[in-house]
Amino acid sequence: MALSSPDSGAAPTAPGAAASASDAPPRPGTAPPPGRGLLPLLLLGNTAMYALYIGVAGILLALQVEQVDPANKVANFGLIAGVSAIFATVFNPVAGALSDRSGRRDPWILGGGLAAVPAMYLLGLADTILLITIAWCLGQAVMNVYQAAITSVVPDRVPTTARGKASAAVGLGLPFGSTLGALVGAAYSDDHRTGYLVFGAMVAAAAVLFTACGREQRLPARAPMPVRSQLAAFAGALRDHDFRWAFIGRALLVLGYFAVSGYQLYILQDHTVLPDGLEPGAAVAVLMPVTSVAMVVSTVLGGYLSDRFDRRKLFVGASAALSAVALVIPAVSASWSAMLVFAVVNGLAFGCYMAVDTALVTMVLPKAEDAARDMGVLNIANAGPQIVAPFVASVVVSLTGGYTALFVVAAVLAVAGALAVRPIRGVR
Repeated sequence: MALSSPDSGAAPTAPGAAASASDAPPRPGTAPPPGRGLLPLLLLGNTAMYALYIGVAGILLALQVEQVDPANKVANFGLIAGVSAIFATVFNPVAGALSDRSGRRDPWILGGGLAAVPAMYLLGLADTILLITIAWCLGQAVMNVYQAAITSVVPDRVPTTARGKASAAVGLGLPFGSTLGALVGAAYSDDHRTGYLVFGAMVAAAAVLFTACGREQRLPARAPMPVRSQLAAFAGALRDHDFRWAFIGRALLVLGYFAVSGYQLYILQDHTVLPDGLEPGAAVAVLMPVTSVAMVVSTVLGGYLSDRFDRRKLFVGASAALSAVALVIPAVSASWSAMLVFAVVNGLAFGCYMAVDTALVTMVLPKAEDAARDMGVLNIANAGPQIVAPFVASVVVSLTGGYTALFVVAAVLAVAGALAVRPIRGVR
């Protein structure tokens, strides 16, 4: 665990020093400020993860599905995305609970990262909708083992006073990863097999670097729990008032976000009036960097200002409301200019939201010793809506014959997500 040296006079907590009479490691959130090495490693690890999610699910998978069955691409893509998200929903909290029990994060980060390579190789070989679905389910499973462990590093190793900065480092992985994923995905749009392997190699390399360069301090191992007790513990986290509302807010915003972003390539093909000579795949590669620059700015500012003013709810609610405004723009106009404006505003909103909401969530965890499990439960708010979003989007598009109504539905969900943070009492 990469930690800075403790202050003079404080009980030493660095690896190799006695933390207490029993040599127990510090409780999550009470450790000294993270060393300089941890934040870059978090940025690298999350950048690789989001690059795969965006490049594979947003470009290569959509093109592969269209290649197999062009006439039914919307329904097929929705089916694949929805079924595979079930695996994400299951594996994320389960992997988090297992890493809690072992007292380690690094083995799970490394194992999930290395397993991404064979999973992506199998996805590249798939040539039917059924095989694509099976292969992407496997990909979602291994990536959520990786994600559950790396997500838990912040509550494990970073004190609450520095959560904004650490969350900003995690949040920056989304714009950086989105840009990288879009560029690599566009570059391999005619050779998806190689593209899949490139993304798998990125995650594997990031996992190796994270575990080799970081210095993990092992937490106390947890005693095995019966399956019934584990299920009760998962449900128990949602009985906590603040945690429940944080879960609801995240779920609503993510549902609206993925209902649109999951179909971005098809939206550019069938809804947006692109300039002459600009292909949809190339348009994605233009929009992603625009969104990413906006996200970088708002992620850094959001994380810093939320720490500076000690206000999380204000920033989370305002950014969710701004996301709703962004979603209305392409509903009003189908022009390329409107999509560019949408990309900027949506980037500003989502970057700030993810940075500050991550900090907020770590402050409302029911139990510090169950950080990974409870973060895994919260990550259901990320993965669960992805199960519903493709079906919602495909139904809305099928019933209305276009994507305008989809933007409106997503905007309403974003507004509901903004309102959901108001009942939280334990965080300002």
